Amino acid sequence: MEAKSKKTEIATLAGGCFWGVEELLRTYRGVISTQVGYTGGSLPGPTYEIVKTGTTGHAETVQIEFDPSQISYEEILKFFFKMHDPTTLNRQGNDIGSQYRSVIFYHNEVQKKTAQKVKELVDKSGAWKRPVVTEISPAMPFYPAEDYHQKYLKKNPGGYTCHYVRDYSF
Repeated sequence: MEAKSKKTEIATLAGGCFWGVEELLRTYRGVISTQVGYTGGSLPGPTYEIVKTGTTGHAETVQIEFDPSQISYEEILKFFFKMHDPTTLNRQGNDIGSQYRSVIFYHNEVQKKTAQKVKELVDKSGAWKRPVVTEISPAMPFYPAEDYHQKYLKKNPGGYTCHYVRDYSF
C-alpha cells in the first residue's frame, strides 16, 4: 500500500495476529485504510500457509494509511503500544512464533526517530513491568495477505483476538 496522496502517510506495524491489530486500528481517528499482510522476511510472495510455520522471517503485519492532519505517527505508535504486549518476544497471547513478534517497520528517518523515541518513552513509563522488546526495522516489501484475512474480525465478529486497548498513559 502506498499513500494515496501527499496528504497521507503509511505506518507498518506488527504486534501479533494481524486480525486484532487491524480491528483496533481500522476505525481509529485519522486512519483512512488498513491492509493486513506479511513483511520482514526473505521469501518473496509469502502465503499464510508458509508464514504460519515461522520459517520465513515474515511477521503478520498491518499497513495503515493515515491522515497526519488528524493523527500523528507518534499517536499511532502510542496506541499500538497499548493494544498489544510489547514485552513478550515472538508471542502475543496464545500465538507463539517469530511471525507474531512486535515490530515497527519505519518508512523514513523521521519515522525511525519517532519510533525510537516512543519505544523509550513506553519502556521508561513503567506501564509494562518487563522491558519492551519491540523491534524497530526498516520497511521491507509488503505482501498483502489473502482476501479472507482482510477485515477478518469485521466479517467474523466472534473470531479470535488477543488484542485490547489498555488504559496506559505514555
